[in-house]
Amino acid sequence: MQTKLLSPASEEHYLLKKLHSNKRMIVLFSIFILGLIPDFRESLFIVFADAFLQVSAFVALTLAIYYGISHNFNASFLHNWMQKASYREVIFAGVMGVLPGCGGAIIVITQYTKGRIGFGAVVAVLTSTMGDAAFLLISQKPEDAIIVLSISVFVGILSGLVTDAFLPAPKLNLKDCSEKSAPEQIKEPNSFEVWVSRASMAFWCLLLIPAGSIALLLSMQYDVNQLLGLPDQSIEHIGAIAGLVCLTLWALSAKNDSYSELSKENDSVLPKHWIRKVAQDTQFVTSWVIVAFILFELVLFVVGSGLFEALKSWGSTTIIFATLIGLLPGCGPQIMVTGLYLQGAIPLSAQLANSISNDGDALFPAIALAPKAALIATLYSTVPALIAGYGYYWLVEVGL
Repeated sequence: MQTKLLSPASEEHYLLKKLHSNKRMIVLFSIFILGLIPDFRESLFIVFADAFLQVSAFVALTLAIYYGISHNFNASFLHNWMQKASYREVIFAGVMGVLPGCGGAIIVITQYTKGRIGFGAVVAVLTSTMGDAAFLLISQKPEDAIIVLSISVFVGILSGLVTDAFLPAPKLNLKDCSEKSAPEQIKEPNSFEVWVSRASMAFWCLLLIPAGSIALLLSMQYDVNQLLGLPDQSIEHIGAIAGLVCLTLWALSAKNDSYSELSKENDSVLPKHWIRKVAQDTQFVTSWVIVAFILFELVLFVVGSGLFEALKSWGSTTIIFATLIGLLPGCGPQIMVTGLYLQGAIPLSAQLANSISNDGDALFPAIALAPKAALIATLYSTVPALIAGYGYYWLVEVGL
């Protein structure tokens, strides 16, 4: 693919237009304004350092392994295995959905819009997927992630089987889906988009192994500064700077000013490469983790812990709250719910309900290609989310 080069004047006009309409830049600018508040700077430093060292490095390392393997993986035997019985595609979809990130769920949705799998598989994958919020939960509380993901995949597969056996499925118009999925015109990337993409790839190629190694050492409670003979807080300062770079690259990589630009991973017109995908997805997760943590710190800074104490006092009502947030498309809002759980504002039952009700980024292609199926599948996943959330609340947390 050839890169579309702009003249200096055109490039300047493009940058000004992009910055003016870019909702991601509002996030970056707002954080910059907060940094001007002297009493809030220390909190920002901690947020950026923790987001990169405790989440980003882990996410990038995990995605590198995942995308590296899947890039060279031959899935023909899986396709043959699923063709032998209809229930197998539901099991496959449930397992694909529970994989951290939205890639597995998007693959299943794409296969459905091509008429290769049934509606039960769609319900299974949208029910079991936790999207990018899974990375945050796994990196911070792996033992709770095991509980949530195990229940999610079980509920997802069961929901898919029940859907195929008893519930009505929407009629899929394959011709209409094909027409919607075929792009009218492929827009060539300009030099600025290429520059941002290359900067992201170079950044993660340089830091992937060192950052991943440091994150693992920190998770094992090693004092990395002392281990490397560095002054106190050296690694934390590097992590804070790297977190800011991630947020900036994410903000600069926006394509338009729509809601999806804020709440979902990037769609790139550049040639696909697994390192590029690692960089884009990691920067998205990092940015929303930073936003979630900053909002938490901002509430504490402005009103104290009263709001979060109020959420705790809601008890089981937070399950409904988390389930409704899960209906929003995209992973951004779901990362914020996970952030609330990690801060102790909502119980694990609410986190579980959100994980089951949310459909991640997979809901965007579903809405675009098969809106009726997307709506029905979302409604079908809401009921098991409430059942699982309240079931866990009464059986485990309350202990009835």
